[in-house]
Amino acid sequence: LITAIGLGANRPQDAIYPTSMKSGGSLIKRAYNGSDKYVLTFKKGLTPPVGGFWSLTMYDTEYFFVDNPLNRYSISAREPLKANPDGSIDLLIQHESPGADKESNWLPAPKDSDFTLYVRAYWPKTAVTDGSWTPPAVVKTK
Repeated sequence: LITAIGLGANRPQDAIYPTSMKSGGSLIKRAYNGSDKYVLTFKKGLTPPVGGFWSLTMYDTEYFFVDNPLNRYSISAREPLKANPDGSIDLLIQHESPGADKESNWLPAPKDSDFTLYVRAYWPKTAVTDGSWTPPAVVKTK
């Protein structure tokens, strides 16, 4: 695996990359596709526990970044993310803009193509490395 996609891979204490290839939240799971809209919601205070930084990064079916009008290939706390009134944070994953007021939380998806999502956690804290923290499900929305 390291030879195929992770040459120069980091050690687990340096970085962990939970991967998601199918949407959750329903009995029928299918590959992510830009024809649909998705949301990943971090409850208040439950973003990835890291000593470095975290991001949600999107790759196409060949594991390349997805071209998009914002030139945004990942989204993270380094962006000016807008929290919901309850303190949770919605990351919006879809092809079309969710509107200017929500673009700070938007990760653009490819039009009508499949993609994969990775949470990249750098200097993960024990909760990540021992599995007591896991990313929330990415859920298909309307």
